[in-house]
Amino acid sequence: MEWVESGGGPLIAIPEVVLPFWSGADGDDMSSDYDRACDVEGFIGLVPVGDTRALVLGDEPASTTFLPRHGTFVRWCAADSEAELLAGVPAALDAAVWEPEVRWDVPGPVLLFDAAWPGRVSERTDHLRVALEPGRYGVRAAYVEPGPETWLGLVQLRRLTG
Repeated sequence: MEWVESGGGPLIAIPEVVLPFWSGADGDDMSSDYDRACDVEGFIGLVPVGDTRALVLGDEPASTTFLPRHGTFVRWCAADSEAELLAGVPAALDAAVWEPEVRWDVPGPVLLFDAAWPGRVSERTDHLRVALEPGRYGVRAAYVEPGPETWLGLVQLRRLTG
């Protein structure tokens, strides 16, 4: 599995078509794009980038991967091993008490990386490409403890029709 880590701030999933518009912690503005990502409260939020929006994975800077089979970003909060964490995912999905869902219009594949990095250099940093189909998604998040020493965050994407 490929895991993405941050330097301490949030991770962000940005549609590839607008990567050049994300300035990260760089910029001359009073508030950088990174500051906007840090302002997201809770597990998830959306911030404008170019003519679309990016998904911010907030709360804590946990190592994160994407499981296409479950359509879910999995955030490693605590576990003795990757195998133990991944083995807990099905039970965690069944037991999750989901936060309110947000709607995310996605123009295509996204890149997950540390929100502090500018989009133009994101592919030279710790990142993960997620091949999402264009469309509208419902995004929901939960924090789950499927075992006494296994804690994880879930951010699930559901393709919406109509």
